[in-house]
Amino acid sequence: MPIRDHRWFVPTLPVEPEIFQIYRTTHQFYYEVQSRDEHDRYCEWYATVSMQHRRELETMRGDVNVFRWFRRRSS
Repeated sequence: MPIRDHRWFVPTLPVEPEIFQIYRTTHQFYYEVQSRDEHDRYCEWYATVSMQHRRELETMRGDVNVFRWFRRRSS
């Protein structure tokens, strides 16, 4: 039985066409832009909520401390 050349069975890795490289790069770029936009929106939301909480804390500090009344009576 003769020895056959089986190199044609081994698949060669196809070279990625340029259009797919462009698509991948474009996709990564838009993903990066979207991620940064989401991060910026989160930072704006966080700053707004943080400022609101600071204002609420200042108003709470001016309120009457009801728990202090209970602690004085139990002592």
